[in-house]
Amino acid sequence: MNIVERGSGTPIVLLHGLGVDHRILLPLDDAIASAGDWRRLYVDMPGHGTSPIGNVASTEDVVREVAREVGERLGEERFAILGASFGAMVARCIARDMPGSTLGLATLGGVFIAEHHLRRVPDRVVLHEDPDALVAAGEAREEYLEMAVVQSTEGARDFLEYAHPGVLAADQRAPDLISSRYSPDRDPEGDTAPPYPYPALFVTGRQDHVVGYEDAYSRLDHYPRATYAALDATGHNVHLDQPAVTAALLTGWLGRIRAMASRAKGIAR
Repeated sequence: MNIVERGSGTPIVLLHGLGVDHRILLPLDDAIASAGDWRRLYVDMPGHGTSPIGNVASTEDVVREVAREVGERLGEERFAILGASFGAMVARCIARDMPGSTLGLATLGGVFIAEHHLRRVPDRVVLHEDPDALVAAGEAREEYLEMAVVQSTEGARDFLEYAHPGVLAADQRAPDLISSRYSPDRDPEGDTAPPYPYPALFVTGRQDHVVGYEDAYSRLDHYPRATYAALDATGHNVHLDQPAVTAALLTGWLGRIRAMASRAKGIAR
């Protein structure tokens, strides 16, 4: 499995969405690096980027393969985990399965309800149209239009740099195979799962017509240390639509993880 590593220190595992690759999360790198010593592991999940799909044919298969790879890389070292879109569902399942290995959980535009027809989502809207943005998007115009809530030349260029290459690189079988068994075998926040005790962060878009924002909020009882944000003028790619706010929220989340870990060490002494 391809994993791009940057920096050193406490590990943080970053998981992209379905049909893209690790590059869509690289805009977060400066904010994470500025928050302290973090070893960033940007994962290409099976069937995405340069990672072969292998025998993966479900969300649980992806969870298993990512957890195995992370375990081989990090051993007994604990890590923070962040997932965007589908990657958020994978991250929540890993937090469910490896609670003693994680330090904190964050999601960006995360999938909380696997079944599309059961999601509470707003109608598709465009708050600002910009013809120059469509020109800048070039051959990726249709894909950009599908996600852009506020069209801009800068946003189109970010989409071309960070999102579209992963669309082109993905194994076209992957989305269909994984979607055929998209729901996790066990709900990460189900009745048998104990509350997640570590710092969490859920960033959603008020105009996200793909996964919405309400379903993340409904899971907050499971995460007593969670910060929740629903950002206006924001669609599904929340960190591309609102980079400054997302960076600030990430910085706060990482700071809470550091503080909690420091207190735990103090108690251990």
